[in-house]
Amino acid sequence: MKRLCVCEICNCGHHRCPHQPTVLYRKGSEGYAVTEYVEKFPAYESRQPPKILKPKYEYTADRGKMEGTTTFKSDFIPYEVSRRPGKQQAEYQPNPGEIDLGTTYKQDFNPYQLQPVTPLKPKVMIRPTSGKLNAVPTYKEDFRAWEIPKRELSKPDETYHPPPGKFGNTTTFQDDFVPRGPVLRESFKPLNVAKQNDAPFEGVTSNQLSYIPHPVEARFIKAPEEYKPSSQPFQDLTTHRKDYQGISGPMPKSFKPERVKISSEAPFQSSTEFRERFQQWPVSLPQVHKSVEYVSPTADMDLTTTTKTTYIKHKVQPFISIKPFPKPNRSPAPFHSNTTMKDDFKPWVTARRLSTFHKPEEIQRASGKMEDLTTFRAHFIQHPLQPNISYKPAAAPPRTDVPLEESTSYRTDFTPKKVSVCPASFESPPGFIFQNSDERGHRFFRRVSDQDKIQVQLQVQAPNAVAVMS
Repeated sequence: MKRLCVCEICNCGHHRCPHQPTVLYRKGSEGYAVTEYVEKFPAYESRQPPKILKPKYEYTADRGKMEGTTTFKSDFIPYEVSRRPGKQQAEYQPNPGEIDLGTTYKQDFNPYQLQPVTPLKPKVMIRPTSGKLNAVPTYKEDFRAWEIPKRELSKPDETYHPPPGKFGNTTTFQDDFVPRGPVLRESFKPLNVAKQNDAPFEGVTSNQLSYIPHPVEARFIKAPEEYKPSSQPFQDLTTHRKDYQGISGPMPKSFKPERVKISSEAPFQSSTEFRERFQQWPVSLPQVHKSVEYVSPTADMDLTTTTKTTYIKHKVQPFISIKPFPKPNRSPAPFHSNTTMKDDFKPWVTARRLSTFHKPEEIQRASGKMEDLTTFRAHFIQHPLQPNISYKPAAAPPRTDVPLEESTSYRTDFTPKKVSVCPASFESPPGFIFQNSDERGHRFFRRVSDQDKIQVQLQVQAPNAVAVMS
């Protein structure tokens, strides 16, 4: 007999076997993994886990099997679709005859005989020399290198040398300071109040009493000296002009060839195909179109619309709400506002500190009432409001006496199907007998055979026979 798992028996697709982790190590014939917790933890048989009172939120889905037939599948008739024949292309056949490759350029162009152009670039002339070039510049000949000794550094040695002793973690403040509680100190700061004197202010200073003004002499102005040019000539001779003596020699010859003008004695033909065939057409100036002047109408404008002429106002009653009013759920008993916080808590009596560190106010606050009367309140005149008249029609839905056609294609074409229950939803599926379960948690069942049915009948009949004999 073939074994079937719960996953294979299920026909709704919602029942699966609980897959347990694979057991790698075993201890004896037991079916759980060997761990340190299992070996050292003593099991208590009398101890039962607490029951969970939270309800399970399970989705009760339809146990019936869905048929995939639709009205489109039932009414659609498939037709045999044949491939569309393709269009055959005609074979290419070249045109008979030869192509005329003659152009106006070939007909009108007259070839000329040209002479080869002489190159303008001179030939490279290499003149070998047998002597050696003495290229010693005047700088190397006149310059003499001085022997400069290396200067000694006068910077002192400022490398850091760490002290040999061990650094102590405590400071003098930590050793000498003794922590004490906070002590309130009395403020000896005098009040910042200016003392006014009744005597008048004397604005006379020692500068005003002792200062004697003296007359100021005129400032001496030195006359500018006139420029006198030197009578000696200007010496513009430099060391370069004095020491350098140029070598006299002939001027270099130019190897550039003479420019020869290339020209032809044949006359130039200025006639072209465009000049011969082009005919000048007479052109006339475009005519300017004058716009018609706007003339405003003299009659009054008719502002009546189709809505104003054909609209009939109806008297429609407003909708009445059928929804009941909410009733407040109030208890007649009085509300107890006493709490454990109010009963057990007792506030402490605290005294306010006498000394304050606030600076006294220099500007005294006004004690009278503020006059909040503005120019807008004083001069404003309130006028009665005139509400705007609304010409919007009432929002009344159109109603007809014709009954609503409620028939749909679903109501006419729907055929009820038989609802079947999934056999895997039971603990022991009907028509199956539990056989065994594996390490992963799969439960295997086999179908009920004829021999199993006979054994069940014999077990049922045997206790009945014993009851009759007794």
